[in-house]
Amino acid sequence: MSTLQISLAIVGGLVLAGVVAYNAWVTRRSAPRTVREQPGPESKTAAARDDGVPTRSDAAPISPSDLGERIEPGFHDGVTEGPQTFSHSLSPVTLTHTVPPPEKRSGLDALIDVIAPLQLEAEVSGEALLAALPRSRRVGSKPFAVEGQREEGGEWDSPRPGQRYRALQVGVQLANRAGALNDIEFSEFVVKAQAFADAVGAAPEFPDMLAEVARARELDAFASGHDAQLGFTLRARRAAWSPGYVSQNAARFGFIAGVLPGRMVLPGSPGQAPVLSLTFDSQAAMAEDPEQSALRDVVLSLEVTHVPRSEQPFVRLRQTAAALAEAMDGVVTDDAGQLLSADTMDRIGADLETLYDALDHHDLSAGSVQARRLFS
Repeated sequence: MSTLQISLAIVGGLVLAGVVAYNAWVTRRSAPRTVREQPGPESKTAAARDDGVPTRSDAAPISPSDLGERIEPGFHDGVTEGPQTFSHSLSPVTLTHTVPPPEKRSGLDALIDVIAPLQLEAEVSGEALLAALPRSRRVGSKPFAVEGQREEGGEWDSPRPGQRYRALQVGVQLANRAGALNDIEFSEFVVKAQAFADAVGAAPEFPDMLAEVARARELDAFASGHDAQLGFTLRARRAAWSPGYVSQNAARFGFIAGVLPGRMVLPGSPGQAPVLSLTFDSQAAMAEDPEQSALRDVVLSLEVTHVPRSEQPFVRLRQTAAALAEAMDGVVTDDAGQLLSADTMDRIGADLETLYDALDHHDLSAGSVQARRLFS
């Protein structure tokens, strides 16, 4: 074999090796990022430099408040009643009227409920009330509730065994995300309440239907203009993410698994709704081998009316989105893929403060029992 042939063979071999190496690099780069083993104490500093995620030697979850100085959203004086400014200013981000399963809550409130007193001839036991309750606790699309005033203490609560009650009241919610209470639903409420009253030997006193239906429409109009879910989309810059990779990074910032596949939540204070939720493709989460599923984006959401302003939910949403984007090599965008600037974030924060003020002014503060019932 001549020197030329040997040289060509070597060059060809090098070219072939280069092509194989390049294809392997492209394949590895395009594969979804998967769960990584947690580094040991001796390698935590290097790990933080490698993936951009701050770590702690005690392995505790990292909260957004650990990432630096909080950014306080602006406050406005006065109250803006209409939804126009709020809806327009939040147009760069996801703003939807979602309908989650209604929560079962006790505590009738004249602000958001039609209430009909039931006059008792004698005290009645909790067992008798429970036996007489209607099979369905709904009137159309609205929750129906019964409360009794306890003999001892005089508190109002849902009927319980072992208690005796000296007064009763029944109620139906005026409005929720399904709309306002209408004439048909009010009539159904009267029928259901009368049947319960007959079963326990009570005499109901119903309010005027036209007045209550008008009040329901007014409340529904207010709720429709002040209900919002705020969402930021995190998109991968280069390599896609596996569900495990997303879950691992989110867990480091305090998120825990939700009830539904592909959903994680950031818990709030005891008794409160989650502050934030993180969702991704449920089919990918339920795949036989989730680590082979490729996610190009996930959504961080805030149920605005369900989280108290004191939790600083938008500040935490903003900081968490930025921190996760840095940790997973992603960007923060609206639902159309447009990058969200700092100025846009500031405007959203200011509009949210106006919304919170309006809710406070109507005794429907975000995160309150009344607000969570109305906006459900």
